[in-house]
Amino acid sequence: MIVIVDERETVLNGYAAWFCREGVSATGLAPHDFRQWVNTAPEPDIDAVEAFLLGDFQNREEVPLKIKSRSGAAVIAMNETKSLNDTLDLFAAGVDDVVRKPVHVREILARIRAISRRSQQDAEAHPLSGRIRVFSDGRDPEVDGEPLPLPRRERRILEYLMANKGRRVTKSQIFNFVYGLFDDGIDENVIESHISKLRKRLRQRLGSDPIDSQRFLGYRLTQD
Repeated sequence: MIVIVDERETVLNGYAAWFCREGVSATGLAPHDFRQWVNTAPEPDIDAVEAFLLGDFQNREEVPLKIKSRSGAAVIAMNETKSLNDTLDLFAAGVDDVVRKPVHVREILARIRAISRRSQQDAEAHPLSGRIRVFSDGRDPEVDGEPLPLPRRERRILEYLMANKGRRVTKSQIFNFVYGLFDDGIDENVIESHISKLRKRLRQRLGSDPIDSQRFLGYRLTQD
């Protein structure tokens, strides 16, 4: 999930809609609401965020270090004017990248993946026993070098499990990653249905079930 911070509601709604069209959940927050949220949100909510996208607002340079104190996700700032001093100030404040608007969300997603690779957290660099590979850019995953067509939600779940390979994640964590933190219109139990279908597709290709589940504890992608 992407969290967008900007003073303008049109910017928040616009970028959230554009990310959604790319199959990535996104939530827009006004600066005051974001500062309150990032200080008080529980760890599972923070961990569900792939990146923070900082638009235009006052005292923006104070935000990156606060984010970094709670999350390892990418922090990208968007500038509307080309200013070397502004760019240098943002990097000094702790952002991972600076882009100039207008910028396509696909470019932002590519930059997020590059930052993740540098942090050795990108699932693309860690295939499961050489058989499963995910791409995090809209492409279907591969099993034994062959594409495995998946519906968007199942693909995102597999990406999240791969990014947390070997660690157990809860249903709530997966839901927050796939649907966003503030979507009250969908029951998180829908994740169980998605995972059931995903496991069936993976079993058909792999000959075994690579997703270990334990009641109340969550799901884990195994190394089988």
